[in-house]
Amino acid sequence: MQYRKLGGSGLKVSEISLGSWLTYGGYVEKQNAVQAIEQAYDLGINFFDTANVYERGAAEVLLGETLKAYKRDSYVLATKAFWPMGDGPNDRGLSRKHVIEQCNASLKRLGADYVDIFYCHRYDNETPLTETLRAIDDLIRSGKVLYAGVSEWTASQMADALATADRYLLDRIVVSQPIYNMFERYIEKEVIPYGEKNGIGQVVFSPLAQGLLTGKYTTLADIPTDSRASKLEWMRKGITEEKLAKVRALSEIASELGITTGQLAIAWILRQNNVASALVGASRPEQVIENVNASGVALSEDVLERIEGILK
Repeated sequence: MQYRKLGGSGLKVSEISLGSWLTYGGYVEKQNAVQAIEQAYDLGINFFDTANVYERGAAEVLLGETLKAYKRDSYVLATKAFWPMGDGPNDRGLSRKHVIEQCNASLKRLGADYVDIFYCHRYDNETPLTETLRAIDDLIRSGKVLYAGVSEWTASQMADALATADRYLLDRIVVSQPIYNMFERYIEKEVIPYGEKNGIGQVVFSPLAQGLLTGKYTTLADIPTDSRASKLEWMRKGITEEKLAKVRALSEIASELGITTGQLAIAWILRQNNVASALVGASRPEQVIENVNASGVALSEDVLERIEGILK
């Protein structure tokens, strides 16, 4: 496993990180989830990601229980707040009330004294930016949070956040968590360039496009019954014949290189220096092993050009 600095901070995270969206605390059997987390740690993954909203806290509980077996200073733990956690008017968003309460609730579920990264899970147009950033700064000063992050914020929103933080001497955000894969590339235009210039590293989710870029889906008529796509309609809608044809072409390149299609997809993401880590999900330990082997794979300019030709 190789490690990269997170944005302009001194924190080093594994190039491959393990997430718990749509997996732990619900979709994946508990024993498989625990074994996947343990396998990840054993292979050098030091970065584990969750959120309060994942299975309404169940993912945090499972992750926290499993990580208790390891020294707290040996791994990086991240959680988030924004999405509804109840039916009340203050059970959502990035108000000071919601941010503070949800951070405390997450720490309790995780069984931890602090999280390394606390993300604003989305941008909140209903709360003053100063209020949100000051709340997170107070959490940092209290030792409950070490670094501030955002998820799916635009470059303009991050610019406003940095300007506000500098104006009021608040801790700056150092990490952004957007979606990024071969089929979702919007961050290349503004988010990555802004991050490179301003010390904000990217920790990207869905690097394998919810499994599409592993090559396990061959035709629209043959979706594996044990896959998430077979159970989630919105995921099935993202699988098209055009994308499947591109995956088949990408698989040929991967075969030539002696790696899997998924490893090719992750290595392609890690070609970006501003990407600190590719956040993968895993329902079985074997998937963790395959993903980890993408760390350190360098793709030549010729291969990158061939990939670009396929994607375009």
